[in-house]
Amino acid sequence: MTGSAGPTRGPAVPLQRSRKHKMIAGVCGGIAEWLGWDPTLVRILYVVVSCVSVAFPGILAYLVLWLIMPKAPESELLGEDGRRL
Repeated sequence: MTGSAGPTRGPAVPLQRSRKHKMIAGVCGGIAEWLGWDPTLVRILYVVVSCVSVAFPGILAYLVLWLIMPKAPESELLGEDGRRL
């Protein structure tokens, strides 16, 4: 019996800081792109979770992710015609 284990998905997006959905360092925007979610939703969830956990772990986690996550390549900022957005 041959078959796939589930629906076929597109190429995996690497976890990297976003250049397009950037507010401070692009961490939440990058997580949103990686998950395929809206960046605003990820930011709101991040703030809520940080406040519930007395803020310190959220700030520390953001700073660690800022240092660890690579920045998205410059090509992310180019439109279909090759011009910068």
